[in-house]
Amino acid sequence: MAETQTDAARRRVLIAEDEALIRLDLAEMLAEEGYEVVGEAGDGETAVRLAEELKPDLVILDIKMPIMDGLAAAERIAGARIAPVIILTAFSQRDLVERARAAGAMAYLVKPFQKSDLVPAVEIALSRYSEIAALESEVAGLTDRLEVRKTVERAKGALMTTYNMTEPQAFKWIQRTAMDHRMTMKEVSERILAETAGGEVAQPAS
Repeated sequence: MAETQTDAARRRVLIAEDEALIRLDLAEMLAEEGYEVVGEAGDGETAVRLAEELKPDLVILDIKMPIMDGLAAAERIAGARIAPVIILTAFSQRDLVERARAAGAMAYLVKPFQKSDLVPAVEIALSRYSEIAALESEVAGLTDRLEVRKTVERAKGALMTTYNMTEPQAFKWIQRTAMDHRMTMKEVSERILAETAGGEVAQPAS
């Protein structure tokens, strides 16, 4: 847990939520977990401007906001590769989750939520975002990126099933193996998938 707190202390978060009480609750929960809230906004347009100015490590956006809604703001922030985005949604807005993913959101939180819901969502968003950044640095073209992401996702699934790894552990293993053997993550992933299909998966190093 101490390691998580240390990591969290370096994370700067921007919150955008038009309900002041929810915004206050969010800020308190994040501060208690060691995150630094660097900015707050009550509408999507201000959120995008603050994200561009502050360059936070994470942006939390409510899906329903005035001037510009959370989906449009997420699209702008994710599209500009500023930071990973978490979308806040009410139970009645579950149908918007897929649209949030399409807009570039890395994770979502359903209101009302507790701290035990918030922290995992933050970690998932940060982890997925770092994975995508690592993959994108490896390939140039958009089509290639999507192809590589699909291959790596399948390889992660194979490692998670075979060795009971978590998603971040599986990605780190692929990344580390690629570095150790001077291969691309796509090459490592393809090898994992080929070995899985043949029933002979090499035991990952711990």
